[in-house]
Amino acid sequence: MARQKPVISPSFVYEPLEETLDIKPKGEELCIGIPKEKSFNENRISLTPEGVSVLVARGHKVIVEAGAGTGANYSDKDYSEAGAQIAHDTEKVFECGIIVKSAPVSEDDCKFLKPNQYIISPIHLALMKREILEKMMEKRITALSFENLKDDSGHNPIVRSMSEIAGSAVMLIASQHLSNANNGKGVLLGGISGIPPTKVIIIGAGIVGEYAARTALAMGASVKIFDNSIYRLKRLQNNIGGRLWTSVVEPKILAKQLKTCDVAVGAVGGNGGRTPIVVTEEMVSAMRPGSIIVDVSIDRGGCFETSVVTTHKNPVFKKFDVIHYCVPNIPSGFARTASQAISNVLMPLLIETGEDGGIDKTIWHKINIRSGIYLFKGSLTNFHLSERFNLKFTDLNLLIAGRR
Repeated sequence: MARQKPVISPSFVYEPLEETLDIKPKGEELCIGIPKEKSFNENRISLTPEGVSVLVARGHKVIVEAGAGTGANYSDKDYSEAGAQIAHDTEKVFECGIIVKSAPVSEDDCKFLKPNQYIISPIHLALMKREILEKMMEKRITALSFENLKDDSGHNPIVRSMSEIAGSAVMLIASQHLSNANNGKGVLLGGISGIPPTKVIIIGAGIVGEYAARTALAMGASVKIFDNSIYRLKRLQNNIGGRLWTSVVEPKILAKQLKTCDVAVGAVGGNGGRTPIVVTEEMVSAMRPGSIIVDVSIDRGGCFETSVVTTHKNPVFKKFDVIHYCVPNIPSGFARTASQAISNVLMPLLIETGEDGGIDKTIWHKINIRSGIYLFKGSLTNFHLSERFNLKFTDLNLLIAGRR
């Protein structure tokens, strides 16, 4: 039997089939509100006029409350010239879909919140209240925190910038209070020919400790650093590029070094909770009269037993004749630099949010942003907050996947 030839139909075409890909939607015009901060010691603003002008040029609307930039020496005129609308009413600002704050959401802010808003702000775990969280959950808010926001490299850009500012500022603060002008003992921080250098002790080898050490060394001081993490001590030495006097936190060695130092810096980090007390009252009482303690860890309780919160207006007090500087939120004292640092992170993020078509789409496309989201459409997605306040925790990845 003869073999039949295969029949080729003219309708049969060798063409690849289309596959549906996850294509980014068209951009969305954002309405961004910047309220005036009324919180204790808060002078920063999260978007500078330069940042606002870039957003406005991209077609977004920005409403700034009158006087919001005063603490950072930005006038309403600076913002209006950048293309922002100036509102004299807080409620008008909170009509925007996105609210950008430089202080945590307060109880006063809660009454202005609108359903399904997106809020970008710090969270300050130590100061967060259950009632605020519950009100935000009720209004189905999506919230992103400064502290947990990560960039593409997995670092926390805003926290790092604020730590760099705090670390660099520490030595400037100490030098001010050691001078006669501020009733100090008249010591020049650093060293000059023929006179032994000022002795600086830094407890904590994180970013704050590193930048404090850099500034102190640049001024000519003798620096000694304590930290219980050998990895952090090695990293600090590598970053500074020179041999430094380093030690683990051993109470007897620490007490001995504190006895002869002129400046002691508390730069101990906390893991979500209170900072451990490393320096006891007894150790402080043995320090030189007129020496100064700058406790940067005061934001989370402080690592010196004698530390008590002070303000930018009354920054110091004396105990055992030792000057204590315990102002929380040191970067707010250098508000313009801090505002520029925050704006440099948030402005590109907001542009990307607009290009993606809203925060829901950005969270889907940018996995690193998910670590900063602690509320998503009213669901609590931060495990530490859920444990602390005994509220229901929901995995953000499951929420996002369920919406696709």
